[in-house]
Amino acid sequence: QVQLVESGGGSVQAGGSLSLSCAVSGNTYRYNCMGWFRQSPGKAREGVARISTSSGYTSYGDSVKGRFTISRDKAKNTMTLHMNNLTPEDTAMYYCSTDRDSGGSVCGAFFSSFSSSFRSWGQGTQVTVSS
Repeated sequence: QVQLVESGGGSVQAGGSLSLSCAVSGNTYRYNCMGWFRQSPGKAREGVARISTSSGYTSYGDSVKGRFTISRDKAKNTMTLHMNNLTPEDTAMYYCSTDRDSGGSVCGAFFSSFSSSFRSWGQGTQVTVSS
């Protein structure tokens, strides 16, 4: 099992910044892809950012490219999402997630394939951006 605990959510004005952190514990064999999703009421879950633990490859959803940065601290077993230039459209519950072998060394299926028994989720942290 993999346990994920998010922190760092909160309220910020448009144009501001926030950093989310995800503490990862458990069997490291069970993941080599890590990332963040978000979901707001009435909207579908959206892949925000992902990172491959083997290659270091990162990728972002179109709506956050150039504003969000994902990183991983292997020694501390944490994953961070730095969010800049936030807009009200970024308001959502943010979830960290891990999976194994989700689309090769670039984790190409991480945003779209959720059937794996290795998929794990955190409980979520709320981000609210006011205009």
